[in-house]
Amino acid sequence: MTDTRDTAAETRGGEAADQAVSFAGAVKAFGAVRAVDGVDLEIARGETVALLGRNGAGKSSTISLLLGLNEPDEGVVRLFGGTPEEAVRAGRVGAMLQDGRPVPRVTVGELVGFVAGTYPAPMPVAEALELAGIAELAGRRVDRLSGGQTQRVRFAVALVGNPALLVLDEPTAALDVEARYAFWDSMRAYTRRGHTVLFSTHYLEEADANADRIVVIDHGRIVADGTGEQLKRAAGGSLVAFDLAGAGTDGLAALPGVVSVEVRGDRARLRTDDSDATVIALAERGAIRALEVAPASLDDAFLALTSSDAPARTFLETV
Repeated sequence: MTDTRDTAAETRGGEAADQAVSFAGAVKAFGAVRAVDGVDLEIARGETVALLGRNGAGKSSTISLLLGLNEPDEGVVRLFGGTPEEAVRAGRVGAMLQDGRPVPRVTVGELVGFVAGTYPAPMPVAEALELAGIAELAGRRVDRLSGGQTQRVRFAVALVGNPALLVLDEPTAALDVEARYAFWDSMRAYTRRGHTVLFSTHYLEEADANADRIVVIDHGRIVADGTGEQLKRAAGGSLVAFDLAGAGTDGLAALPGVVSVEVRGDRARLRTDDSDATVIALAERGAIRALEVAPASLDDAFLALTSSDAPARTFLETV
């Protein structure tokens, strides 16, 4: 049984020197809970990678190991070929984390300027504020901002050092729709400079739209690693939904192309890798009632990958 992530990583990253991030068998346990359970992950320089997972799946613990906030109990974590601590001290890493309270009686400009002074080669403060979309807030006190404005200040703090690796933990939490779009415009402008970005998010459409790769973690383990399209194909190419109208579900799982069957009320949802064959078989059964055929979404793939009975190794091989 072959795990194709190894081959894919070689193709993407080449030699270890080309890797911004490298996890090899990383384990971190808190008591009896293995929050990170043997993670192998490589991120090439210049890549934008999304880290997806349910609450408690191990995302934050993985990010903590990457930033050197915790050390692995087993395995190795490397940033740019060295330890996380070395990369952070050298100013090569910027982070935007969920935790943290506003600094009282300090303006946005003062805070971002102070952080810039701790890096060896920061970008101009005005440029960081402009890139984060908060230039007009430079004179405002940080502790008097809205939740969305505070989140954008955190982004400015993360990027003002002009780090080679930017780590964003739920970066668009507390942002409204317009602010979320503005944030991703800013982030893409930053990545166009050749920087590496790793971000976690609960907004799956953001991962699909903005990441070169998507890594799904569940129970501390990576269960899928690939592009959004690859993950969708791995979950089953299409969804075929129709009303049961009181009919049973016997035989639906055996229809051509069907990968899985889900029933919600009186409506059946069939995940299929051959929607044409599935629909023809349903027509032969006289089961075409309010028929709907749609490509699998990333939401569908995520639910399939992280369900309690998901065949994780199968997805690893397929992606």
